[in-house]
Amino acid sequence: MTAVPQAPVDPGADHAPDSPADRPALTPQQAGKRANAVVAEIERAVVGKPEALRLVMFGVLAGGHVLIEDLPGLGKTLLARSFATTLGLDFRRIQFTPDLLPSDVSGAPFYDRSSGEMVFRPGPLFTQLLLADEINRTPPKTQAALLEAMAEGQVSVDGATRRLPEPFVVIATANPIEYEGTYSLPEAQLDRFLLRVRMGYLSTGLEAAMLRARLDRAAPEPVLETIGSAAELLAMRAALEQVEVDDDLVEYVVALIDATRNDQQIQVGASPRGGLALVQLARARAMLEGRDFLTPEDVKAVAVPALAHRITLKPELWVRQIEADDVLARLVASVPAPRTLPRAAGSADTRSSDRLPDGPR
Repeated sequence: MTAVPQAPVDPGADHAPDSPADRPALTPQQAGKRANAVVAEIERAVVGKPEALRLVMFGVLAGGHVLIEDLPGLGKTLLARSFATTLGLDFRRIQFTPDLLPSDVSGAPFYDRSSGEMVFRPGPLFTQLLLADEINRTPPKTQAALLEAMAEGQVSVDGATRRLPEPFVVIATANPIEYEGTYSLPEAQLDRFLLRVRMGYLSTGLEAAMLRARLDRAAPEPVLETIGSAAELLAMRAALEQVEVDDDLVEYVVALIDATRNDQQIQVGASPRGGLALVQLARARAMLEGRDFLTPEDVKAVAVPALAHRITLKPELWVRQIEADDVLARLVASVPAPRTLPRAAGSADTRSSDRLPDGPR
C-alpha cells in the first residue's frame, strides 16, 4: 500500500546535503544552462512534451511543488521518476488509496524491543523528491498530512517537529475525469502547489516515433544519466535569486492578481501566495532563457500554470464548460503589460531593463 524507506533516516538531523559554503556558486546563465541540460536528458524518456518538462523544471528551480493533472497513461509517473534520476535526488513514491493513513505518509513511533523505547520510524515523506501518485484518491485527512511538509519542509508527529531533507520536492498526479472513489483537493492544498501542469496527448507523428524508439532499444524505458546533484540544485535555486525584477513588473504581477479578485466570472481570486509563485516561476523561465532579468513575456508564459488552480469560478460556468485556464488566459490578454527595453542585450553585467516612454500598449 505504501512505499517503505529503503535506508535509515535520522529525521532529527539536518538533511542539507552540504553547507552553503560547499555549494558551487552559479550565475543565472550558468544555472540556466545546466537546467536546460537536465530537460534535454529527460526528453530522451518523456517524448514530445518539452513545454511540460520546462514547466516542471521551473517549479523545481523555484523551490515549489508541482501538480500534474491529466489522463492516465500520458507519462506522469515517468516524468517524476526521470527528474529524480537526472537531478540525482533520493526518490520515493506513495500510491494514494482510500485506506491510506496519515502515519503511512509521515511516519509514526513504534516500540523497539531491543532498546525498550519508542522510536520514530520515518515514512516515505522523508525523501528529496516524492511522487504523490493519484493524490485525489485519498481522504482529506491523509491529504492534510502533506500540508506542513509542503509549506514548511517539516513534519510534526507525536509532539516533535522533524525537518525534511533538502531539497524537498513533491510532484503529485491527479486524474481530472475520474470521480468515483476520489476526493477533491481542498483550496488550501491546491494553493501549496506552485503550479499545475497538463501534458496532453502526443501528435500522431510523435506517438509513432515513440513506439519506434521503444522497439529499437528493446527495453521499456531508456536509461537516463545523472547529470546533477542535490547540492547543485540548491546552487541553482540560489542563482535564481539573482534574477532581477523591476518595479514595473512587480506592479504588473500585482495587477494580474488583482484582476482575478475582481473578475465577474471568478468567485474566489488568487491569494498573495499566487503572486509570489508567479514571480518565482517567471524568474525560472528567464534563467532558462539565459537572462538575469525578467520581462513581461516571462510572466505571461507562466501565468496560467501558476494561477489557474488557485482561483474558484462561479458555479454557472461549469454548465457552460468554461475552465479556469480559459478565464486566466483572457485576463492575461486584457491586463496591460509594461513595455521594457534591455539596456544591453545579452549582458550579464547590466541591469535588466528600462521602462520605455509612455505610449500605446
